[in-house]
Amino acid sequence: MSTRDELLARIAAALERMAPPPARDDALDAGDAFVWQPQAGTLRAVARVRHVPLALLRGIAPAKRALLANTERFASALPANNALLWGARGMGKSSLVKAVHAHVNANANNANAGGALALIEIHRDDVATLPRLLARLRGAERRAILLCDDLSFEAGDAAFKSLKAVLEGGIEGRPDNVLFYATSNRRHLMPRDMMENERSTAIAPGEAVEEKVSLSDRFGLWLGIHGCDQPTYLAIVEGYAAHFGLAVETPALHAQAIAWQAGRGARSGRVAWQFIQDLAGRLGRRLD
Repeated sequence: MSTRDELLARIAAALERMAPPPARDDALDAGDAFVWQPQAGTLRAVARVRHVPLALLRGIAPAKRALLANTERFASALPANNALLWGARGMGKSSLVKAVHAHVNANANNANAGGALALIEIHRDDVATLPRLLARLRGAERRAILLCDDLSFEAGDAAFKSLKAVLEGGIEGRPDNVLFYATSNRRHLMPRDMMENERSTAIAPGEAVEEKVSLSDRFGLWLGIHGCDQPTYLAIVEGYAAHFGLAVETPALHAQAIAWQAGRGARSGRVAWQFIQDLAGRLGRRLD
């Protein structure tokens, strides 16, 4: 090496020693679950996430298996897909995401170099700020699942274009350490009448509809979760009652659960949980 090269090498080494180490974003060290607060640009740690044990989620077995397998692969630093959970109200779409997150984190075999998976909730109205959040998470050691509950778009809502770019488009694309899970009552994230209006008013109806539904195509995993029949509803009730030690004879439990469901005019996991809360209150039991 020439004298000039040696001098340049010494200068470079000196500059490297003088430069401060890159700042480390340690916000994800504060817990396992967070809420994105875009106004302040911060992640607020959630001390306790209320979640249902995965085994208690009944009537959605195919979706449960698929989402668990996808999340386990992601936790193990293997390729995984963004997921859209769509379907009937109250059947446990967001509960499934939270239950899978807790289950994977409790399984030591799925621990990764960055620690347990972080779950970050982003509100529907803050979707346009996703690029800021991803820029913050990009390069972080910890892997994170972003959850947007009840995601949908109305006519004239341009936020879906931001989400399209974040999910698969753009130069940088989605960071390898981030997955996006969304729940919606709508398969294509928009009301049917909006799609029909596009078909009837657009110059090129096919292209107009394709533009609107292409967002849902960005999710590699589509999980349809549908309403439950009465046997499934009663099985959910029985599972909750057994888990929380609510000692009620099965015939009486079924009769009360059916009466509760009739009063609501619907059967779902949410209705079953509301009945269990009422039953526990009447029995003087806490659901801890």
